[in-house]
Parts: sequence; C-alpha cells; structure tokens
Amino acid sequence: MVRAGIAAWCAAADVPIKVVAEGSDVSVALYGPGRGADVVVLDLLLQNGRPAYEELQELVAQERKVVVYTMRDSQEAALTCMDLGSATYLTKAEGQRHLVKAIRAAADDIPYTPPSLAGAFGSDTRQSRPLLSVREVEVLVEWFQSESKAMVAQSLGISERTVNTYLDRVRIKYANVGRPATTKAKLVARAVQDGLISLDEL
Repeated sequence: MVRAGIAAWCAAADVPIKVVAEGSDVSVALYGPGRGADVVVLDLLLQNGRPAYEELQELVAQERKVVVYTMRDSQEAALTCMDLGSATYLTKAEGQRHLVKAIRAAADDIPYTPPSLAGAFGSDTRQSRPLLSVREVEVLVEWFQSESKAMVAQSLGISERTVNTYLDRVRIKYANVGRPATTKAKLVARAVQDGLISLDEL
C-alpha cells in the first residue's frame, strides 16, 4: 500500500516522477531497472523491525542518492541516516508534499530539510564535531550562499584554488570523525547539524 501510494504521488506531481522499480528489499535498487534510478526512496524498517542502516551504507557506497522515508520519528535514527550519507530523512506522517519535494531535491543534489529533520538538527547535542578553523567556516558558509566557487573567491579576495583547498580540508575533517560529506548538499546538512549556518541563512 505504501509503495502504491508513493507511485501515485510521483505520477501526480506537477512534473511527473517516473518510478522505474519497486520492491520489498534493497536488491530492487541494486539490480535490474532500479540500478539506473536517479533517487532511491528507502524504508528504514525493511525486515523484522531492524533499521536498514547496512542497506543504506551499501547504497551510499555506490554513490546513490537516498531519501529515507519511514514511520520512525526518531532524532537518533534521523541523524544516523544523515551521518551515513542519506540525502534526507522524512517520516511518513510528513506525506506527499514533502516526499515529492525531497525526491526532486535529491535528484538535483540540493539539500532538503523537512520538519522532522529540522527538529533533529536543532536538538543534536552529539560531540562528533570536526574542529574547523575560522577561515574554513567562513569559506564554507560563503560557498553555501554563492552560486559558484569563483564568486566565493571574488567575495573573499582569494583564488579559486584556495577556495577548493579550504573545502577539501573541511571534507577531510568530517571524514576523519566518521561523518563523510562528499557533496555540497551533504556539507550543507553537516553545517546545519553543527550550527555553522541556519536554515534561514541558506
């Protein structure tokens, strides 16, 4: 029923979203037509009530864009999924409007923060934070608010190569604390989690 509902929502979107495969386990996204999908919508509770963290890791390792969609309204689960590399985390209570927007955002590699995830970010008190320099934070925030690295370089009076160097350092620091952020969208998610920038500033 849930899969049928999602397929109907995708078909009814302003610009319809094509569902290329669906099924009860993650193999549907790893093999056959599902392997070519731009975005994977993953139920966190696939079997026996066990969170599908391993399956999420497998998808992320293959550089798949994953929207976690689940009954579990849990701060810990939401933050764990984001740390593992999901594009976003939605509860099923957030429904059609947020899911369709989240799928679109993931396909375009744009961060999307539904209400449940915003609440999880806002109350995250975990200690696994990389120690970023003032300049690294400055470059990072400027990049989030600019259309290109060239604009960041011009705004801060540095070269584009230096911008890339700072961003590479930030990514390395996040990877070193077990919170990899390989894309701009994932870096935005990390920065919001860590209070480096607010959603209103994006």
